[in-house]
Amino acid sequence: MIYKEKIEFDNIRDFEPVHIFECGQVFRWVPEKRKEGEPNGQAGIVADVYTGFAGAYTARVGFDNGRLSIETSGGSREFWHDYFDLGTDYGEIKETLVKNEPKLKDATEYGYGIRILNQDLFETIISFIISQNNNIPRIRKNIESLCERYGEEIGNEDGKTLYAFPTPKALADASEDDLAALKLGYRSAYIKESARCYLEKGSPCTREELLNMHGIGPKVANCIMLFGLRDVEAFPIDTWVKHIMTDMYDISGKDVQGMYKTAYEKFGKYAGYAQQYLFYYYRDKGL
Repeated sequence: MIYKEKIEFDNIRDFEPVHIFECGQVFRWVPEKRKEGEPNGQAGIVADVYTGFAGAYTARVGFDNGRLSIETSGGSREFWHDYFDLGTDYGEIKETLVKNEPKLKDATEYGYGIRILNQDLFETIISFIISQNNNIPRIRKNIESLCERYGEEIGNEDGKTLYAFPTPKALADASEDDLAALKLGYRSAYIKESARCYLEKGSPCTREELLNMHGIGPKVANCIMLFGLRDVEAFPIDTWVKHIMTDMYDISGKDVQGMYKTAYEKFGKYAGYAQQYLFYYYRDKGL
């Protein structure tokens, strides 16, 4: 069995796997499905159990009554504590957001268990380059194809070989034709060039450095700032967020700068958290 270690954290609040893994910040975690014949009746999704990847590790994550259980191929207790951002008081964040902007109350209650993960920066860069003009099922498929082709083998589980995310060198050395064969389209050139830039210049630390990388525009840069560099003031604006800001504040869908200005005025230093609560709330309810 690939999950060789088990790590548990007790008395965890403001945590819900569905909210965390389905709010658009990460693409390699999927809900576990029951097998035929297992307890609880018909096969189906077990919402509180997800399997996926973090860095070089794969894990099975469950949550019940305040206990976070992680069966994993590796990684220290400190690694997983940091990955799930367990040291941050999300109750205080939600309280502050709603105090400053009461319109956020429903969204913070609906997505009460969202936490912003501490993801690997390079993986975040490539994942959000792939996300451009793409839908989540296809993003997931594109990323898995990339991992299977260029990632190092982690091990085998239930007859399936599992792969880590590719290294910058593996993608920098890949040919555009081979990348294109994975149905990455025009993103193939962006992936290869961004990997090369990462290797040559090191990890980007600012929005300006990200914008200087091939194929990264303002929306993707803000996603990377929020999910890869922990800049929780970053406020990514995509089609959903344009709709949200228009619905909440009657801002024209074309006035992106007005949306940024309003977000920082209303949400302040917690704009990134507000974006995640609103995105999950509106998209999940189909508002």
